[in-house]
Amino acid sequence: MNPMPSDEHDDLHATFEQAANASPADRYVLRLYVTGLTSRSARAVKNLQAICDEYLAGRYDLEVIDIYQQPVLTRGEQIIAAPTLIKKLPLPMRRIIGDMSNRDRVLLGLDLVLAPGHAVDGKQR
Repeated sequence: MNPMPSDEHDDLHATFEQAANASPADRYVLRLYVTGLTSRSARAVKNLQAICDEYLAGRYDLEVIDIYQQPVLTRGEQIIAAPTLIKKLPLPMRRIIGDMSNRDRVLLGLDLVLAPGHAVDGKQR
């Protein structure tokens, strides 16, 4: 096994430190419920991953749950359609149904935008 180059190690270390130092209030806990390996499920995962990587880099935990493979994990979640994204933290809890292709709706549901075209961090998007 080849050792990791020093600069890659430093970057990785900095990323882990940043994630560890994020306060729990800044950390997003997300659960995406999907139905098997359908194109709609794959699109939802891909779209959500892109949004999270851009807006929540290092500040989120995403769990993808196949309701066919793990139906017990849907108990108490009131899943009526799939894909369904549930934002557990930070509060308030939110639900977003669909393939996550409506980026503005997903950002609004995750409380990452205040109004169309303006992000919570004040940057124009």
